[in-house]
Amino acid sequence: MTFSRRKLFGLTGAGVAIAGAGGAVGATAFGGHEHDPAAQRVPFHGPNQAGITTPAQDRMHFVAFDVTTSDRAELVRLLQDWTRAAERMTAGQEAVERGATGGGEQEPPGDTGEALGLPPSALTLTVGFGPSLFDGRFGLAGQRPPALAELPHFPQDNLDPARSGGDLCVQACANDPQVAVHAIRNLARIGFGTVSVRWSQLGFGRTSSTSREQTTPRNLFGFKDGTNNIKSEDTAALDEHVWVRPGDGPEWMVGGSYLVARRIRMHIETWDRTSLSEQEQIVGRAKGSGAPLGGTDEFAPVNVHALPADSHVRLASAENTGARLLRRGYNFTDGSDGLGRLDAGLFFVCFNRDPRRQFVPMQRALARDDTMMEYLEHNGSALFACPPGVRPGEHWGQELFG
Repeated sequence: MTFSRRKLFGLTGAGVAIAGAGGAVGATAFGGHEHDPAAQRVPFHGPNQAGITTPAQDRMHFVAFDVTTSDRAELVRLLQDWTRAAERMTAGQEAVERGATGGGEQEPPGDTGEALGLPPSALTLTVGFGPSLFDGRFGLAGQRPPALAELPHFPQDNLDPARSGGDLCVQACANDPQVAVHAIRNLARIGFGTVSVRWSQLGFGRTSSTSREQTTPRNLFGFKDGTNNIKSEDTAALDEHVWVRPGDGPEWMVGGSYLVARRIRMHIETWDRTSLSEQEQIVGRAKGSGAPLGGTDEFAPVNVHALPADSHVRLASAENTGARLLRRGYNFTDGSDGLGRLDAGLFFVCFNRDPRRQFVPMQRALARDDTMMEYLEHNGSALFACPPGVRPGEHWGQELFG
C-alpha cells in the first residue's frame, strides 16, 4: 500500500477562517501539468504579488521577522537576496544556484536540501512591511502609509506580544507543506544576522474558496467557510476592495494591499458539546448544506434580517459593516494548551485596500455582538503593508527604498 505526500502530510499542520464573511481573490495561471497540484508553478513576477489573488493552496507557513540591523543598505541587500531566492524557489529550484550539493565539501550547503526533487507545488511567497519598520531606523518614517495604522485593541482580545507584530512578514503557500516550510527556512537562513524570527504559524486546510472552480471548505467548527468570498474571476471587486489605488497613500503602495493576520484560538471542546441547533443559530447557516438559515442552497442570497441578530454571518456581512475582504485563512493545531485541550483554531489572514475602513469596522462589530466570540480567543495579531509585485531585475520594496 502506498501513500501520497499530500495524504501523509494532511495529518499535520496549522491555520483557518470563521464562517461566512466576505473576501476576494484573483486568478493566476499555473504552468506545468495543470491538473496535478504538485506540478503547478505560479509566476513570480507581475503587477501584484503572488499569494494574494492566487487560488488558495492547501498549506501555509507564515513568519514574522524583527530586523536586527540598523543599516539601511544591509536591509536592502537582504530584500534583494530574498527576491532572487523567491524567484528560484517558486520555479521549483533551490534557493541559490550552488544549492544543497553544488558547493565545496568543506563549506555549508547553499540550500538546506529538504525540497530536492520536489516540484513547485504552486508555491507563492508574499512579503509585507509592518508599522514598526517605519520607526525611523531606516529613514522611512515619511513613507509610512496612513492605512498602516496600528490595529486598535478590540473587546475580548487577549493578545500575546510574542505572537503579534513584526517588522517584516513572509507568507508561503503551497500544495505541499514541505515546499512551504523549505521556502521559509531558507529565507530565514539567508537573513541570519539581519533579521530574526519573531513568530511563525503553520496552516492546513484553506478556509475560503477563492475561485469559482474551488469548493467551499470547512473550518474546525465543521461549518463551510468563506461562501461569500469574492471569486478570482471578479476583477472589479478586487480593484474596489483589495488593491491600493492612486491617491490612497504613498505611491510605492499602489497595486499593493494590506494584510491582517489574527491567530484565533477556537475552544473546540466547548463547541463540540453545543447542540446542532444552537451551533447553526450562532453561525447563521445550516451545518450540512451551508445554506443561510431558512434557505436550501449554500449560495442563495443572504437575507441578513432573517438571521439571528447576534449570528456570525449577519454581523460579518458587507450589508451590516459595509466592508468586504479577501480572505485566505487556514486551520491550525499546535499541540496542547497544557490543560488537556487542543490548541487549535483559525489563522485568519485577509487582504484589504484600507484596514481602517474594512477590517476594523468588521472586527468591532463581531467583537461587540457576535455570540461566536464566546467560543473564540484572539491571541495573536499583526498588520503589514504588502507592496505591489516586481518585474524581472527588481526586488521586493524597491520603490519604497528608492
